[in-house]
Amino acid sequence: MTHPILTIDDASDQRLDDYRFLNDQAFRRRYEGHETFIVEGFVAIDRLVESGHDVRSVLLAPSRVERFAHLERFAADGVPVYVADRRVIAEVVGFDLHRGVIASAERRTHPSVDDVASTASHLAVLEGLNDAENLGAIARAARAFGIDAMIIDPTCTDPYSRRTVRVSMGEVLTLPIARAGAGEWPHIAELLCSAGLETWAMTPSPDADDLWTLDPPPRLAAFLGAEGPGLGDATLAGTDRRVRIPIRADVDSLNVGQAAAVTFAAITRHG
Repeated sequence: MTHPILTIDDASDQRLDDYRFLNDQAFRRRYEGHETFIVEGFVAIDRLVESGHDVRSVLLAPSRVERFAHLERFAADGVPVYVADRRVIAEVVGFDLHRGVIASAERRTHPSVDDVASTASHLAVLEGLNDAENLGAIARAARAFGIDAMIIDPTCTDPYSRRTVRVSMGEVLTLPIARAGAGEWPHIAELLCSAGLETWAMTPSPDADDLWTLDPPPRLAAFLGAEGPGLGDATLAGTDRRVRIPIRADVDSLNVGQAAAVTFAAITRHG
């Protein structure tokens, strides 16, 4: 089966509306809402296909068509594949999209906190993560080290933002993510404990337990806070254990994405 390529040479063509003003975050929040999201790059689109999200359309530069692996699949699914000159793509998205391959897809309803708490052996729990790139790095590390799911607090940035999806290399799309509600979050550690998970709060505090000296339990939720402020006092007080990654005294700290990767590798090492 050969997919009919739809060539577009006019940047005002409404068929490209899903891709407009990608760097304008306010516009993208209004346009995407809770309905759609954007995926960039070959590898991320591979993960998109694996994840089972419904693809709305694909936009390619002419030089990317031959390498694009999903033409026949999308033909069978009725997914339009648009091809436009790089100049046209740049005018639509608002910058030079050097990857030259991008897709739009439908969001799915996220699982509930109860769903992931009852089924996961290893959970990442994120508080106050407002940096899309950090969230993407954490999601990529979570997938790499076998974290089963992620819970995010009500203030965390959108896990399906373009930058998060890009930095995660699309891995965030295959990771079950539950967003705790405002009423759930203050009791999240208690809820996870009642579901049979031990809770560890990751902190650089010198009086916290050394990660390398601990034997991770079979079911564990690791809490990580935002770059800078870290976890709040209530979260630190509510979890079962405070844990630190030992680093050299003359180094201030690890980036939260790096800290997450180290933590995930450590807590899943017996799995």
